[in-house]
Amino acid sequence: MKHRQHFNRRLVWTVAFVLSSFNAHAASADPLPRTTPNKLGFSASALQRIDQFYQDEISRDRIPGAVIAIARKGQLVYYKPIGFQQKSTATPMPIDAVFNLASMTKVLTVATALTLYEQGRLPLKSSLSQYDPQFAQMRVGIVDANGTVRTEAAQAAITIQDLMRHTSGLTYGARGNTPIHKMYPTSSANAAYAMTGPEFLATLSKLPLLYPPGSTWDYGFSIDVLGLVVEKISGQSLGAASQARIWNKLNMRDTTFQPTAEQRQRFAHPLPVDPLTGKNQEVAALRETLKFECGGSCAFSTAADYIRFGQMLLNGGVLDGTRVLSPKTVDLMTADHLGQHIKNNVASTEAGRDGYGFGLGVAVRTQPGVAATNGTVGDYSWNGANGTIFWVDPKEQLVVVVMAVSPGEIRKYYREQIAALVYGAMERSYAK
Repeated sequence: MKHRQHFNRRLVWTVAFVLSSFNAHAASADPLPRTTPNKLGFSASALQRIDQFYQDEISRDRIPGAVIAIARKGQLVYYKPIGFQQKSTATPMPIDAVFNLASMTKVLTVATALTLYEQGRLPLKSSLSQYDPQFAQMRVGIVDANGTVRTEAAQAAITIQDLMRHTSGLTYGARGNTPIHKMYPTSSANAAYAMTGPEFLATLSKLPLLYPPGSTWDYGFSIDVLGLVVEKISGQSLGAASQARIWNKLNMRDTTFQPTAEQRQRFAHPLPVDPLTGKNQEVAALRETLKFECGGSCAFSTAADYIRFGQMLLNGGVLDGTRVLSPKTVDLMTADHLGQHIKNNVASTEAGRDGYGFGLGVAVRTQPGVAATNGTVGDYSWNGANGTIFWVDPKEQLVVVVMAVSPGEIRKYYREQIAALVYGAMERSYAK
């Protein structure tokens, strides 16, 4: 009986995989030129281990499916959908499935803000209070042995650089259990469903900071605040500013904060139950309505769009002859901005981040070892809490995007495994 059930699962997955592969050719043009893997130093047979890995995970009800894109030297060596858009209905994953980016939104928001920086309209050392006076008199929280919070005046102002590199002292309520954490909204998305932009800023500006500005890397609402600064300077919504400054230039047709009815039909859905805890799970972004376009979590996109964005960064700010950022701005964005004097808590997000510093919107690898994930010094990345993965390895001339819906702790497992699979299929290294 168990053998028959396993066979039936395999059959369903195989049908979905074949249909997904068919849809891959029917849905849309490739986002980058394709090539055979061996021409760019990959083993085609070793890349098939990616298929086998996800086939096994899907058959075990650990993940519904994924769309994976791998490019080297600007050409696709792997690009396909695997598994299901919605497993409960056996709907095959289309190659143009739309995913909530969660925190991969942050990288897009920082890139948009950097276009304003290049115009001299958003200096990195300018203070946040210059754009929103509510943040002029921020205070730092101190918790005593009894759990009582007292505050003292922050000795430094929050700067735009602090927002971009997560050293503002603003945190997420869900990132800890201290009395200070409990004062904060839990996450970017939850804040955006509950408050308008002005309400959000008014709320944050009254809360004590977890750390003095510029002293400590801590994950939180920094990029959401940055997105609202972009809105104030540009006079547009964050989505409209990003569309004009980046997404249209890169032909990122499905990247948006406001999905259309047609895009909603292509939403990828999670499994109904968390495979590790057995608890019900969902992605609220697939049903909730935004009160503001949160730059920390609220955008949607496809693998095709995001790999074009990643390739633009790898190319030094240009793609298909259209320039988005200057090469020196990309260098600045993807350099470590923590240095020796800022406390580095990046590894607190997950064990695979050991050996990483942080740039502007992206984690930056500073050591060849230490991290659990394979990679190269200088690679940069960020991921999303709902299971999306993105990294660029400049020395290997590599861009990888994995669009999946695997919320919960299991997402961290897939981040390590996909790096092992991609680098394990590499037969020639350019990182000399």
